[in-house]
Amino acid sequence: MSHYKQAHPITQQLFATLAVITVVFHLWLIFSGLLPNLITRPLHMLFAVPWAFFSVQQLANKPLWYRLFSYALGVVAVIILAWIAINRNEVVEQYGILYGHAQLIGAGLLLVITLEMARRQIKAALPIVALCAIAYAAFGRHIPGNLGHNIPFEAILGDLTITEAGLWGMLTGTSVNTISVFIILGAAISCGLGGTAFMSLAQRLAGHYRAGAAKVAILSSALFGSISGSASANVASTGAITIPAMKRLGYPAPLSAAVEATASTGGQIMPPLMGAGAFVMVELLQTSYTTIMAAAFVPAILFFVIAWIGVDRLSTKYDLQPVPKSELPDWPSVTRLLPFFLIPFSILLFMLFFTQKTPQYGAGLAAFAAIALLIGTDFGKISLWQYGRRVIDCMMLAAQQIAMMASIIICVGIIIGILNQTGLGIKIASGILGLSAGIYAVALILTALTCLVLGMEIPTTAAYIICIAVAEPILLSFGMPQLTAHLFVYWYALLSCITPPVCGTVFIAATMANADWTKVAVHAMRLGLGLYLLPMAFATNPQLLTFGQTPLLSLMAGFKAGFGCLLVIMALTDKLSLKAISLFFLGVAILLIPLDFLTLLN
Repeated sequence: MSHYKQAHPITQQLFATLAVITVVFHLWLIFSGLLPNLITRPLHMLFAVPWAFFSVQQLANKPLWYRLFSYALGVVAVIILAWIAINRNEVVEQYGILYGHAQLIGAGLLLVITLEMARRQIKAALPIVALCAIAYAAFGRHIPGNLGHNIPFEAILGDLTITEAGLWGMLTGTSVNTISVFIILGAAISCGLGGTAFMSLAQRLAGHYRAGAAKVAILSSALFGSISGSASANVASTGAITIPAMKRLGYPAPLSAAVEATASTGGQIMPPLMGAGAFVMVELLQTSYTTIMAAAFVPAILFFVIAWIGVDRLSTKYDLQPVPKSELPDWPSVTRLLPFFLIPFSILLFMLFFTQKTPQYGAGLAAFAAIALLIGTDFGKISLWQYGRRVIDCMMLAAQQIAMMASIIICVGIIIGILNQTGLGIKIASGILGLSAGIYAVALILTALTCLVLGMEIPTTAAYIICIAVAEPILLSFGMPQLTAHLFVYWYALLSCITPPVCGTVFIAATMANADWTKVAVHAMRLGLGLYLLPMAFATNPQLLTFGQTPLLSLMAGFKAGFGCLLVIMALTDKLSLKAISLFFLGVAILLIPLDFLTLLN
C-alpha cells in the first residue's frame, strides 16, 4: 500500500473508494440471497481490473506506451464485463454461441485481458500454461490420433466467455462467494492488533526454548497462516519480525530465511482457513468445510511438529540460544492483546461447528467483528483517528488480495474449461496411467512430481486445481478415497513453495534475510524433507485423515507417521554415516511398510 500513500491524493481517494466498494460488494453478497452468476462473477473480475491496469503499483516507472496500453486494455475490459452483466438474460439464451464479429472479437479480447491480468499479478507461468491450453483448443483439430479433438474453436470460445463453463465457472463462484470473504477477514485481523497478538503469544510460548527465535517463527507462522491462508503473505508478515530477530541472535541468514519459508508454507494447510485451495476443495468434493478441516488437522499439526523438531535438531549445531528473557512480552501484555484475534476466531469457529450457516456467513460475521476491533489501541482503549486509517488500510489490503485471487482463479478457469471441453485432462491422465504400468506406487510418485513441478511457478491454489483435474481419475482408479486424493495433490502443490529450482516462499524469505536463495532452499528442504513423505502416508493409511470420525485412530496414525519423519530428520541433520542411513530407511519403513505399503505394488 506504500505506492498509494505516495500517489496523488485524488488517485488515493479513487482507489480507496474502489476498495470500499469491492469489500462491501462481497460482504453484501453473503446476506443478499442468490444473484445470477453471470452478474456477480463478471463484476468480481471487473472490480479486479483497475488493480491490474490502472494502479500506481502496476504503472510506476513504466514508459508512456505501456501506460496507454494498460489504460486501453482496462477500459475495454470494463466495457466487456459490464456488457455481460447488464445483458445477462440475453447472454444466457445464446447457450455459448457467439453471434457476429463483435462478439467473437470481444470474447477473444476477454481471454487476452484475463491472461494479461494474471501475468501482471503473478508473473508469466500461469498465463503461459493457459495460452498453451488455448493453442490446443484452437489447433487441436489438426492433431491426428487420440490427442486431437474435433470441437470448433468458436464453440470453445463461446463456452469459455459467455457460459458458466470457463471464466465464469464454479471456481470463479468460489472466489466470489467464499474466498473473498475470508480474505477480508484475514485483512481485518492483520491491519489491527490481531497480528501483534499472536506474535506476542508465540514469543511468550516458544521464545524461552533453545532455538527460541526459530520456534517463535514456526508458531507465529502457524497462527498467522491459519487466518491468511497464503504462504507469501505469511512470509512477508511474520518474516518481517522473525527473520531480523533470528539474525540478531546470531542465526545464519540462510537458516533464518529457511525456517520462515518452511513454516509459512505450512500455514496454507493449517485450519481453520487453510488457504483458498481448501474452499475450492469444498466445491469440488461437494462436502462441508468442517470435513476438510477435520481431515487436514492431524497432517497440519505434523507439519509444524516436524519443522519444530528439525529446528531443535539444528540448535546444537549452530548454537541457537533462547530469546533473552528481557525481550519476551509479559503475560499481562499478551492477555490484553488476545481478544483482538480470539473474538473473530471464536465467532468463526462457533458458526462453523455449532450452526448450520455457511462458512462464508461465519467469516462475514467474524470480519465485521474484526473490523469493529480495529478501533482498539489496546484492549479497553480506543482511537477514532486510528480507526479510520486502519479501516481504509484493511479495505485496500483486502481489495488488492481479492483482485490477485480473482486474476489467478479466472485464468485457471480457462485451463479447466479447455481440459473439460476437449477431454485433454482424461488423455493426460491416461498417459500417466500408462507410464505407471498399473503400479500404484509409481502412479503416486508421478502424480507427486507433476504437482511439485507445476506448483513451482504457479500459485498453490492454481497448481492444485490443474493437477487434481488430471490426477483425480488416476488416483481414484487405484481405489484411493476422493478426499485423500485431493489432500494428496494439495499437499504436494503446497510443498512446491520450498522445492527448488523455483520456490516462491524461499525467494521471498531469502530477499528479506539478504541471503543466497540456493542455501536457503537447501536448509528449507532439510527442515521439511520429512514432509515430502507424509502424503504417501495418506495414501497408505487413510486413517491419518479421519480425525472427524475416529480421532483416536487418527492421532495414533499421526504419531506413527510423525515418528517415522523424526527418524528421517535425525538422519538428515546428522553427518552422513551408516547410522544416519539406517535411520533414514527405518523412518521410511515406519511411514509406509506397516501401512499396507505392499498393496501399492499390486
